[in-house]
This record gives sequence, structure tokens and C-alpha cells, in this order.
Amino acid sequence: MQKIGPSHRICRRVGAAVCGRPNCPVNKRPYPPGQHGQGRRRLSEYHLRLLEKQKLRAMYGVQERQFRRYFDQASHQKGVTGQELLRLLETRLDAIVLRLGYAQTMRQARQLVSHGHILVDGRRIDVPSAAVRPGQAVEPSAKAKNFLAVREALEVTPEPPVYLERDKAAVSGRLVRQPERDEIPLPIPVDERLIVELMS
Repeated sequence: MQKIGPSHRICRRVGAAVCGRPNCPVNKRPYPPGQHGQGRRRLSEYHLRLLEKQKLRAMYGVQERQFRRYFDQASHQKGVTGQELLRLLETRLDAIVLRLGYAQTMRQARQLVSHGHILVDGRRIDVPSAAVRPGQAVEPSAKAKNFLAVREALEVTPEPPVYLERDKAAVSGRLVRQPERDEIPLPIPVDERLIVELMS
């Protein structure tokens, strides 16, 4: 069982709504938690790079070891390391479920997958980190299509990014192609070059 921790602590740590929710507590208290949270500090170069990494980790809900594996994988690809890292994270099954609008948050998406409610090309997959390949269809199971949370998410979430196709009526979708860097809808800006500098 993966431990993720308090959902809004990292939002307040970085001073931005990493979770992507409009009701995030950072909108009321945009400073780090704890009794010294409101103290003014000059951030070092290392701290700035570390915060960028923590932001990206929190967005996709991945642990440190898992994130390092993704980085190692991205650094062996032919493309730009930072962009390849984002592409690997964005084509995780839980991320695709979120972008297709079957869930409102990454945690909801992870739960749908881990509880066996998501089908990839008709096969039940319960591993949130499973990589989705271009052309693969991703949809909730027949039972999950009638879940109130799924129906609600489909109503309130925006249209998926251009690298995804969605049939809202049939509650199904597929990954058309690999995403480009500027097409990935991150809730807050991230400078992946700083992450590469930190981890290289």
C-alpha cells in the first residue's frame, strides 16, 4: 500500500495548489505549515530545485524511489530528459484516467484503478503506474460507468487534451499519441529543467 501523506501539505509547502482543486487551503494560507511557516526565508538554489521536484511528485502522487526510476528511464531516451520524464508520468494509467475525466483528482483516479474499475483494451488493470501506449482504449468497467463519482467527474471536468480521444456518451476514451510538453495540463507551472539539474 502506497503512503501518500496529507493531501495539502505539499500545496502549502510550495505556495501553490499542486492538487488542482479550487478549494485548496493554499488559497487561504499560502505559506508552509508549522509554527515557523510565516517566517521569511531566502530560498537557496538547491531548495528551489527541490521544490520543483516535490511539486511534480505531488501532482502525480509518486514516491521518491519510483520518481528516480522514471528519471533514470527518461535519461536513457533520445529526447530531452525533462520532457521525456513528463511524458512518462503523463502516460501512467491513473493520469490518463484523470485526463479523460473519469475522476476529479489524481487520488480518485488511483483509487478507481487500484480497485479494479478500469479496463485497458477490455482487460482489467489494477496497477495505477501501468504505462498506457498510443492506440490503447481506457474505460471504466460496466459497473463503474454508473458510479455517481464517475458521472459527476465527467460533467465537471474539461475536455481532455488533444492527445486523448473521449466518447462522453459511451464513457470511453483512448490515447491517440504521445503528449507534447506544451499539451500537458499541469495544475501549476513546473520547470522540469531544474529537476534535471537537481537529479543529474
